[in-house]
Amino acid sequence: MKITAISVYQVGLPLKEGRYAWADGKFVEVFDSTVVEIETDAGLQGVGEVCPLGSFYLPAFGLGARAGIAELAPHLIGQNPCESAKINHVMDTALLGHPYAKSPIDMACWDLLGKATGTPICHLLGGRFGENVDLYRAISQRPAAEMAENIADYRDEGYRKFQIKVGGDALEDIARIRAAAAVLQAGDVLVADANTGWLAPDALRVANAVADLDVYIEQPCRTYEKCLSIRERTSLPFILDENIDGLEALLRANADRAMDVINLKISKVGGITKARQIRDLCVSLGIPMTIEDSWGGDVITAAIAHLAHSTPEAFRFSATDFNSYVTVSNASGAPQRRDGAMSASDAPGLGVDLRHEVLGDPVAVHR
Repeated sequence: MKITAISVYQVGLPLKEGRYAWADGKFVEVFDSTVVEIETDAGLQGVGEVCPLGSFYLPAFGLGARAGIAELAPHLIGQNPCESAKINHVMDTALLGHPYAKSPIDMACWDLLGKATGTPICHLLGGRFGENVDLYRAISQRPAAEMAENIADYRDEGYRKFQIKVGGDALEDIARIRAAAAVLQAGDVLVADANTGWLAPDALRVANAVADLDVYIEQPCRTYEKCLSIRERTSLPFILDENIDGLEALLRANADRAMDVINLKISKVGGITKARQIRDLCVSLGIPMTIEDSWGGDVITAAIAHLAHSTPEAFRFSATDFNSYVTVSNASGAPQRRDGAMSASDAPGLGVDLRHEVLGDPVAVHR
């Protein structure tokens, strides 16, 4: 099988709540998603998606994804999409860095491998563990009382894990965390995610002020070294996200005992192939993971479901159903939340079909 063409689509994904806000006053209202469709000489098509969280969260943005795909495409025409290691070697040789631009291509190649073999991707990634995957709900940064109300509302929809967005004024964040903790029920999980927004003194103030609560502290500061300094001075369980961008970062953090859990974002590390490497190493090292991506629609939600469902349950801290956050569906067949959980499809590949009536004409076709 050979790649004959790569079509690129752009689609806006408006947020159901109107706005998604996090640290430092950052917010997004419409997410810029890039969808790729790889055509082959075997008549099969594979699909992938990348959707940065704005242009100021990670070193990634929508126009950059599409420019990176244009740079990569000439090197991929004629390659066998089922050879994931070779595909990634070709991409890494052709373009240094820019893992987010490579992620939708790698995702589409896994979709093609699944379709070519008649196998769901989760089976190709190691097998299906359990009946479903537990999800968390991200609670956009708002006044403390509103965030607590959001938690109660989303619990009614079946969620039991909540990630509240903090990383602002320390006193306000302490109030947010305490208000959220006050409405939790037995078995609920609370994560206070600062998204790198605190300076170290404020991070330490918050951690000390909520030390009596059952809460995880996530990515308090921008740099790894500052996060480690907070980790060493708090007894609360600790999550690293933005700083874990590859195997080397994971190995360093594990050696330093810098975290208890990581957030594994597919596009941040370059696609399913590299996410699987990190996932398998985390299982070997005994590190639980939230398996997700920066953002996305139905295609990315399907990819998350397959990677998460093929992860042993003890190591699945949580996962994300991004398609439930937005008002536009870019593919049919994607997992849908039920009682705070989702399941990977039993269909071959990702198990989704693009909604071309939603995507419109491609913004680029590379042959």
